[in-house]
Amino acid sequence: MTRRLHIAMVGVPAVSHVLPSLEIIRELVDRGHRVTYANDPVDRVGELIASTGAELVRFTTTLPTGDEEWADDPIEGMDIFLDDAINSLPVLRDSYDDDRPDVFLYDIGGYSARVLGINWGIPSIQLSPTYVAWADYANTVMEWLRAQPGAAEHHAKFDAWLAENGITDLDHANFAGAPDRALAMIPREMQPHADTVSDAVTFVGPCLGQREDQGTWTRPAGAEHVLLVSLGSAYTNLPGFYRECLGAFGDLPGWHVVLQVGRYVDSEELGDVPANAEVHSWVPQLDILRQADAFVTHAGMGGSSEGLYTATPMIAVPQAVDQFDNADRLQEVGVARRINTEDATAETLRAALFELTSDPDVAERLAGISARLREGGASYAADLIEAEADGATA
Repeated sequence: MTRRLHIAMVGVPAVSHVLPSLEIIRELVDRGHRVTYANDPVDRVGELIASTGAELVRFTTTLPTGDEEWADDPIEGMDIFLDDAINSLPVLRDSYDDDRPDVFLYDIGGYSARVLGINWGIPSIQLSPTYVAWADYANTVMEWLRAQPGAAEHHAKFDAWLAENGITDLDHANFAGAPDRALAMIPREMQPHADTVSDAVTFVGPCLGQREDQGTWTRPAGAEHVLLVSLGSAYTNLPGFYRECLGAFGDLPGWHVVLQVGRYVDSEELGDVPANAEVHSWVPQLDILRQADAFVTHAGMGGSSEGLYTATPMIAVPQAVDQFDNADRLQEVGVARRINTEDATAETLRAALFELTSDPDVAERLAGISARLREGGASYAADLIEAEADGATA
């Protein structure tokens, strides 16, 4: 066993950012390391962190904490994360100055950790819940971002903040997009141009664990097939879409439907619910997917990864941000069908379900991906983190 380490995780208070790395944190605690976790314990974030045994280092976020408050404009969204880092850095500097860790871990929005790591000569490892930069990223995505309204002002503010904190050899693009070390907690299949990604990145894959704290789900007796419909925790106020799902899958012989509608939709808005369907505001998604035969998803990276890990065919109905690209990648890999929301009628949804679940090639592809993903995970990630920390003191 490696020496006992102090490992500091710096996160952002969004459940979709906390969940992907949670099992890594739990694994490190279980190995006997002291793990501190800097975050704002809003919503379920504090509860999730506490469940791992990590010590909370509290700061007050400036990020939106409501499901529908995030900016659609990419530069505005980037500015929101930068402002949160500018706000949290002094608090975290004070918190860790006399309690410096052996290694910093940080979410893709946890810029403060890398600043402190550079300032104090401590290694930092980005835990990425989404895809990472590839070889041509600067000439494609970054060039597109630079052309957006407000981009020049944002990048100037970012560079000025770095300079104020003694970082003059990295500009905003290399600081945010090219970490010294990164663990990508996604399937390699979801990464654009994966063969050109830097060697500084290791794809550890989804780190899911059992998630027993989220509850369990029991497959009803007589349910030959199970279908989960879930659009995650954001952009869920879509009663019309849910009605189309009930129309598509309600009363299908042999099928049982689990429909998660989120916090904004009341079941009364759905009309008559078919006898083969159950409706909830929230469900233990991973436990259901382990038993499911198909999955209607918004193609968030978390849901996409869980679908691949559990070898579940997916109907991808993207709603925002990276979900459109994720849906395309799932379809390109040959394990899903993408349907835009406006095209998601009962007829198209039902046809996609039958097409996916009757195709043996889809099942074979999913089985192969799932087998590869099970070779990685939280234990592999923890090994790499320990090696990085030990290497820094060797």
